[in-house]
Amino acid sequence: AFALTARSGAESLPPGEVDFGEFSPPSSGGEFVEVNLGSNLISLAAHFAPKEQKEVASLLNSLQLVRVNVIGLDDGNRDELKNRAQKIQQHLKAEGWERIVTAKKKDQDVGIHIKMRGTNSVAGVAVIVIDGDHQAVFINIVGDVKPEQLALLGEQLNIDPLKKLGPPNRKEKSETDK
Repeated sequence: AFALTARSGAESLPPGEVDFGEFSPPSSGGEFVEVNLGSNLISLAAHFAPKEQKEVASLLNSLQLVRVNVIGLDDGNRDELKNRAQKIQQHLKAEGWERIVTAKKKDQDVGIHIKMRGTNSVAGVAVIVIDGDHQAVFINIVGDVKPEQLALLGEQLNIDPLKKLGPPNRKEKSETDK
C-alpha cells in the first residue's frame, strides 16, 4: 500500500518537477542550503529585471519552480546521498528524461537532465552533482524554457554546468556599434 501511495504522489507532480525527497542538515553541522522559489516569487523577480534585459524577464516569466538543495557531505550522510543521487538519475532515465551532460572526474559526478515538452521547449531541468566528499547538489527547474535559453538560465541562476551549454542569448555590442 505504501508503494502505491508513494507512486500516486509522484505521478501528480507537474511535468518537469522532480521529487528529490526531504533533506536534513549534516550531523557534523556542515553546509546546508535549501531554496524553493515558486512562480509568484519568480514573477516578482521578473518585474525587477532591467528594461534592456527583456530576454531575462521573459525567461523568468516562463519558470514555475526553482528548487536548490546543497548538502555538505560527512560520514553520516555521504553514502545515503550518493545512493539517492544514483536512484534519482535512474528514475529520470526511466521517466524519459534525457541526460544531456555527464561529467565525471575523480570523485566528482555531474549530471544534467532535461524533460522536453514536445520538440520546442524544456519542461524541466534537473542538475545532480556529487562533489567528492565535499557536497551534494540537487537542482530542479520547472517551466516552459526554450532550449536556446538554457545557458541564459544557468547564467541568471548561477548554475555553472548550465552556463557551459552555450553562449547566453544576449546582445553584445560589436565593434561597429561602439
